[in-house]
Amino acid sequence: MYRILLFGLSMFAVSAVSADTVTSPDGRLVVEVSVNGDGAPLYSVMYDGKTFLQPSSLGMVANTGDFSRGLSMSAKSGIKNVSDSYSLPGIKKSHVNYVANEQWFTFAKDSQPVFELQLRVADNDVAFRYRMLPVRDTRSAVIKDEITGFSLPEGTVTFMAPQSKPMGGFARTSPSYETPYGVDEPIGRNGWGEGYTFPCLFKNPEGGWTLISETGVDGAYCGCRLLWDDSAGSYKVGFPQEGEMNGLHSVTPGIPLPGFTPWRIITVGNSLSPIVETTAPFDVVERKYEPSRDYTYGKGTWSWIIGMDGATNFDEQLRYIDFAAAMGYNSVLVDALWDTQIGYDRVEELARYAKSKGVGLYLWYNSNGYWNDAPQGPRGIMDNAIARRREMKWMHDNGIRGIKVDFFGGDKQPMMQLYEDILADANDYGLLVIFHGCTLPRGWERMYPNYAASEAVLASENLHFSQGSCDAEAFNATIHPFVRNTVGSMDFGGSALNKYYNAANAPGGSRRVTSDVFALATAVLFQSPVQHFALAPGNMTDAPAWAIDFMKEVPTLWDETLYVDGYPGKYVILARRHGDMWYIAGVNAQKDPVTVNLPLSMFAPGQAVTVYSDDSSLNGQVKQLKIDKKQRLRISMPCNGGVLIKGNKL
Repeated sequence: MYRILLFGLSMFAVSAVSADTVTSPDGRLVVEVSVNGDGAPLYSVMYDGKTFLQPSSLGMVANTGDFSRGLSMSAKSGIKNVSDSYSLPGIKKSHVNYVANEQWFTFAKDSQPVFELQLRVADNDVAFRYRMLPVRDTRSAVIKDEITGFSLPEGTVTFMAPQSKPMGGFARTSPSYETPYGVDEPIGRNGWGEGYTFPCLFKNPEGGWTLISETGVDGAYCGCRLLWDDSAGSYKVGFPQEGEMNGLHSVTPGIPLPGFTPWRIITVGNSLSPIVETTAPFDVVERKYEPSRDYTYGKGTWSWIIGMDGATNFDEQLRYIDFAAAMGYNSVLVDALWDTQIGYDRVEELARYAKSKGVGLYLWYNSNGYWNDAPQGPRGIMDNAIARRREMKWMHDNGIRGIKVDFFGGDKQPMMQLYEDILADANDYGLLVIFHGCTLPRGWERMYPNYAASEAVLASENLHFSQGSCDAEAFNATIHPFVRNTVGSMDFGGSALNKYYNAANAPGGSRRVTSDVFALATAVLFQSPVQHFALAPGNMTDAPAWAIDFMKEVPTLWDETLYVDGYPGKYVILARRHGDMWYIAGVNAQKDPVTVNLPLSMFAPGQAVTVYSDDSSLNGQVKQLKIDKKQRLRISMPCNGGVLIKGNKL
């Protein structure tokens, strides 16, 4: 930490040649942009007078020049207010009113303007990106390194998932954004040697929180990660790893000139509320094309999580269609190997039967290509434009609802182009898209209207594969609402009510250690507009009736999301509203029970609400309780248990 302190002091010791500040509309968040004596552009972030980011580097190194030092601030715009009001059904909040202050800064080298910095400061959010400019007669550039840094105060602790090495894991499909989070770890580490995946959460030593991520990434750039730069004593933006995509293609992105880079976004606050509730990933991006139809979201079932590959057969899928219809769900996900174990003709038959039951089908596909060895089919379709569009026409003609595309493994620019191409083609044929074994979504809910969700997390299949994952289920569940799910829809595929992860629901294999109330709570805590839950047909008789009834009614679209209480890795309590109904959900991973007097201002004093809770043995119960005169309700959650509160809004 001594190096970090020296770095911070040296930054302050070099007098700024020029410095400007942009404040948030409420005046509490202040961003300073400056140039030091070496001509290095810097920025810093303060909130309520407290430092969240010390002077941190800005700039680029391109094949057209080094634009990280020897620069001057040659021009700047006036500060203007920007506002946007938009509706988006697939995120944590259905309608957003975005207000920020914006300023542009032009940086020059040898009197030649080389890039502009577009900076927006909202009440808790900072967003900035670069507009790279032509140098002399150049009209294109390769960005060799992005110098953007994040210098956090000494004593900051981290909550991050390490980036995995490329071409590892199952069938050489990594990195897949499926690594376990570390909590309360000191800054200064570099994960497993490859940095960290976005988003990254930090706790300020003086109190308060910082979330760092990126948004607006499409086929015009690469996906990035966070690297620790030991020489600078700070984190920086890192490009993909050389070994991704079987070692082919460059890790560096190419852009036309003039051209924009993606947005870097930073959310800060004195509590976790701004982190959980931020809409920054969507505020600064724009829709890239119009939807070809009104897309239908909702709940569904899938056999694979309980029955694995063997369950992908015609008769079992019929059973799951009937189960979905009985639950009032509108979809079934037919997972891997359907092309060989069911066949196209019988999938058409399944689709017709499902339609007669008011159910649509999602079909699984391998991303394919030359970047991994995943053997599951269908293969050789999603990576080829001609085959992909032919297949999508077949799906359109047979009423298929959407696709789930798996096994990507890489963030190089060609892979970002593939994500975008799949989405654009799917929209032409009216298909929703879910990605698995994939990168983090970066504003895609707003950019691509037929995008539904991405996995990009250690999701439910690991609960089937490993008892260790089951034992850590509560721990992980208390992290995702504070980190991964803050920036994009998360296709987790959980909320199992089986006691065991097998079709017979009998001892053998991995055993669920969390309660039924916990399972219900995660259906609210984990946000995604399309939810294929890990329920099984047998749950209609072997699970408590109150649990099945709740899973029938739980929404997947939310009008409002509020942080209530919690700490990453310990416990979490969130409130989400759908229409006039509030759902307050919590789970606990700590050994000792969590007892809290919840402030619930969304309910009236004396109002009766429905409460799902666990006793010390994780036996669930449902009862009616009244909100007290101070609009509070006392709840208790045992380890691996949860709580749910449901009631009409005030």
